[in-house]
Amino acid sequence: MIYLELFWSFFQIGLFSIGGGYAAMPLIQHQVVDIHPWLTMTQFADIMTIAEMTPGPIAINSATFVGIQVVGLPGAIIATAGCILPSCVIVMVLAYIYYRFRGLTMVQGILAGLRPAVVAMIASAGISLIILSFYGQRTLPVDLSNIDYISVFIFGVGLLILRKWKVNPIYVMAGSGVVGVLLYSIV
Repeated sequence: MIYLELFWSFFQIGLFSIGGGYAAMPLIQHQVVDIHPWLTMTQFADIMTIAEMTPGPIAINSATFVGIQVVGLPGAIIATAGCILPSCVIVMVLAYIYYRFRGLTMVQGILAGLRPAVVAMIASAGISLIILSFYGQRTLPVDLSNIDYISVFIFGVGLLILRKWKVNPIYVMAGSGVVGVLLYSIV
C-alpha cells in the first residue's frame, strides 16, 4: 500500500509541477509533510537542500530521497518513476502540439498566462523556506521572539554578495554552509 501511495503522490507532483523543481516545492511539501506525514518540515527542508545541491532536477531528486527515507531503495525507484511518468507523456504530447500549432496566438496566450502562476509557486516555496529558516516553523503567524539571528545574518550577507558583486551562487551556497557550520558550532 505504501508503494502505491508513494507512486500516486509523486505522480501527482510530476503531473502538476509546471515550471520546474522550485515550482514543485509546495506540491512536494503538501504531499510528504501535510497529507502523508512521511517527513517533518525540518526533514523536508533538509531533503530540499540536498535535492538542490545534487545534480539533476529537484523534483526527481526529492522523489528519490523521500522514497529512500520512507521505504528504502524500492520506494526510491517507485517514487522516481511516479514523478517522471507524467512528464514524459506530457512533454511528448505538448511537443507534438507545439510544433504543429506554434504560430497560433492562442498557444502564445496560454504560455504567457502560465508565467505568473509559475512565479507565484516559486515565491511560495521560497517564502516557506525563509520562514522555516528564520523562525523554526513554516506557517504564519510566527513567534518573533524565536528568530534565528544566525540564519538571518547568513541570508542577508549571502543576498548582499549575490546582488552587489554578482558572485556565482554555488560559491555563496558553499560559503554559507561553511559559515553556518562555524557559527552554529560556536553558539
